[in-house]
Amino acid sequence: MTADDATSPPRAFSGQRLDWRDLPRRVRSRIAELAGAPVSAEIGATTGFSPGFAAVLELSDGRQAFVKAVSTEQNPDSPNLSRREIHVARALPAEVSAPRMLWSDDDGDWVIVAFEVAHGRAPEQPWRSEDLAQVLDALVALARVELPFPSLLPRYDEEMATAFTGWRTLLRDPELARIAAAVDPGELGSWAAAHIDELAVWEQDGLRALSGNALVHGDLRADNVILDGPRTWFIDWPHAAQGAPWVDLAFMLPSVAMQGGGDPQQIFWSHPSSEGVAPAELRAALAGLAGYLAAGSFAPAPLGIPNLRAFQRAQAVAALVWLRELS
Repeated sequence: MTADDATSPPRAFSGQRLDWRDLPRRVRSRIAELAGAPVSAEIGATTGFSPGFAAVLELSDGRQAFVKAVSTEQNPDSPNLSRREIHVARALPAEVSAPRMLWSDDDGDWVIVAFEVAHGRAPEQPWRSEDLAQVLDALVALARVELPFPSLLPRYDEEMATAFTGWRTLLRDPELARIAAAVDPGELGSWAAAHIDELAVWEQDGLRALSGNALVHGDLRADNVILDGPRTWFIDWPHAAQGAPWVDLAFMLPSVAMQGGGDPQQIFWSHPSSEGVAPAELRAALAGLAGYLAAGSFAPAPLGIPNLRAFQRAQAVAALVWLRELS
């Protein structure tokens, strides 16, 4: 993908999903036991990057539950992400517009978690102006959620310490430094390669910019949003943390731009969450994000998620387009 392609929305991506019949019999039995009724039908999830099983299950007594189940066989890291999502679900304040966790189970291999069903639809792609306006309004409320003290959630700057090393990783290896231009083979990639020293400095400042005490979702994109009439649900919370109240907005906007939603620069500075943000703080945080996405896009595809790297590269291009404007 090149900079000129950044406004062409890529198709929806997802991990390699399991169907109900693909689950081991003991896992299906355990789900029915925890749900309190036999499963009569499933409606599989079609978006998101997590491998494993994810579906709305209809139960014989008429109830529904959104159930996810994964083991290390699908991906070695996914069970720990599910464990973290369970931890986060217990720590989220009640006013957060997130589906409530119903129950969970962990036998050391398979991790299973059930949530109430958030009815509705994902934002249309390319983004429609009314969908984006609704999500941006919901982000105002999300940024104002007060976390208890002390919070059970980790600090976002600490969580991203390893991720915010992409440009320095590229810089240390002469061959990888040339790869920076391969993120985009045109003018944008040439700009990144020529400014990689500055990008490496900025990303180091990015961690300080992330610091704060607000609730941060940590992974907002269109596939983690459900629009239910006037209500906006935010789903998939394993990366939640406490950090700066503007981070979710800033880190969502490269994917919005990538999927035809408009100019992130204009959207960010016109949003209430940007109040008080120094341009240098935004630049540093975006440099960290762009470096993480750019360097990560060249790694081998994770087990069960074959298309993640292409999505990361597309987001890296969109983040770099914005970052160049800020520089």
